[in-house]
Amino acid sequence: MILVLGVSSGLMILNAVILIILLVWIFSWAFQTYRRKRYATVLSQDDFKNGMRKAQVIDLRQENDFKQGHILGARNLPYPYLRQQYGELRKDLPIYLYDEGMTLSTQAVAFLGKHGYNHLYILKDGYRAWDGKTKKSKY
Repeated sequence: MILVLGVSSGLMILNAVILIILLVWIFSWAFQTYRRKRYATVLSQDDFKNGMRKAQVIDLRQENDFKQGHILGARNLPYPYLRQQYGELRKDLPIYLYDEGMTLSTQAVAFLGKHGYNHLYILKDGYRAWDGKTKKSKY
């Protein structure tokens, strides 16, 4: 009897931990979605390709990832550096952001939006889903 109670009490604790983890994940996902919708427009690949000639295209990934391959015409400005050098970006031109997925882009648009930037766009599903022109470093 005591062993059975110990197992079910252990299972209840495990279930509670799983529930808490699930709730935190759902809250995090909802918060990121809200931030994306508040500060930026998420663009499909076709819309991104069509508008990028008139925009500042920023790759938020680290330099080694950028060198392995990036969207043709993009400037590498990893997210930690963006927070320090955001003043170099023009407010009168659209800013197209991408990273491997959309996590860093979401953080970047929230940061830029709070600093007065309005025309912010994120590549849907990021670089990992990109099928357009790319460039790789020779070295």
